[in-house]
Amino acid sequence: MSKPTIVEKLERLLKPHQLLTGEGLSDRTYHIWKMDESLDAVALVLPESTEDVSTILKICWELNQEVVVHGGLTNLVGSTEVAPHQLVMAMDRMNALEEIDPQSRTITAQSGAIVEHLINAADEYDLLLPLNFGAKGSAQIGGAIATNAGGLRVFRYGMTRQMVLGLEAVLPDGRVVSSLKKILKDNSGYDLKQLFIGAEGTLGVVTKVILRLVEAPKSRVSALVAVDQYPQVVQLLKFLEKNLSGSLTGFELMWQNTYTTMTQTLTQQQPPLPQNYPYYIFVECLGSEAQKDYQRLETLIGEAMENGMITDAALMNSDRDLNFLWLLREDVAVLASQGKFDQHFDISLPIPKIGILISEIQNNLEALPFVSHAFAFGHVADGNIHFIVGKNDDSEASRKAINQIVYAPLKANNGSVSAEHGIGLHKKDYLYTSRSATEIEVMKALKNLFDPKYILNPGRIF
Repeated sequence: MSKPTIVEKLERLLKPHQLLTGEGLSDRTYHIWKMDESLDAVALVLPESTEDVSTILKICWELNQEVVVHGGLTNLVGSTEVAPHQLVMAMDRMNALEEIDPQSRTITAQSGAIVEHLINAADEYDLLLPLNFGAKGSAQIGGAIATNAGGLRVFRYGMTRQMVLGLEAVLPDGRVVSSLKKILKDNSGYDLKQLFIGAEGTLGVVTKVILRLVEAPKSRVSALVAVDQYPQVVQLLKFLEKNLSGSLTGFELMWQNTYTTMTQTLTQQQPPLPQNYPYYIFVECLGSEAQKDYQRLETLIGEAMENGMITDAALMNSDRDLNFLWLLREDVAVLASQGKFDQHFDISLPIPKIGILISEIQNNLEALPFVSHAFAFGHVADGNIHFIVGKNDDSEASRKAINQIVYAPLKANNGSVSAEHGIGLHKKDYLYTSRSATEIEVMKALKNLFDPKYILNPGRIF
């Protein structure tokens, strides 16, 4: 008698609706931008509990079956791409919000919960989950943890890592590592949860998390500011941070060609500022008294203008104007639509060097005959700049030529090939620009320790 296949074993242990094969995969895909491409895999499993995940991984471990974990499918580095011989574990049905504890200021959820749902649930208790990024309406919290997601408020609240108090994960062999604590301080040996945060699902499958919340602000005010030279960007950042007493939560930078493109499609409203300035800064402050917070920001912007630090500004405090301003910053699909093909980047550089280096990268990119434009924008207060490069040639040679230009300055300037998107499959050839040979050796040793059979999210990172 032949040994049962992975599908046959899973059929015996899972409910029928938890296992999809053959035609059952036709409605599934590997990315939200690839909805017209059906998934090609051995099967797709839909666990509903940590115990399900453990059972599935034990079988895969026994049969040396490679597994790719799917969350919200919003990644930008190929992390959810699947080969026909691989099994997909989709976390869709592990989406329960298990508890909000207003006294401890924590939220406990399964890893498949949508980030925006958690944000809204916290808001009902007058609490804030500070995660704020463009894909929050689709991204799952497990994926955000696996990639250590960043976003628009990292400057004030930190990356996802800073918000995780407790975590549960299942190792590749099915063992469960659970440290679901609500405490902030715990120096009892190694902090194992940190190994799973940012590891892109290569060491274990995150199944449950406890996140730290903060008291919700009572006011939100913003400004769009224009400056003529990059050193003024750094000067303004220091000035506002010093004078806003910790209420500065966002400081986003957009280059002129990016701003012009983002505003040229507006039909219902005029651009907040003219399109002829070299740099545009999006400022956000969260506070406790709306009128005083607005007046304080208005006064500081006025002082900065009088001192020649800024050239022009527009302030917003109504919900309508705030939503319009920040949608203008986040709706990067407008930029991606400008070219037949596009490449996305999220590099980190030391803040004082960003102006010169980004200018050099843009010039070098636009000198390539197949590049139509290079849009730069990002979280300058974190040193994180995004590029969307439009091109009319999607060949491997053109892709590598663009990568080489964008990544060229990183190693010499102690930058990073990935500020918040991760490495996945697409960036692993460039990991050396950000990590030393010894660091990569240690990472590989950890992977070999946790997953010596290399079955879990294989090929990611290195």
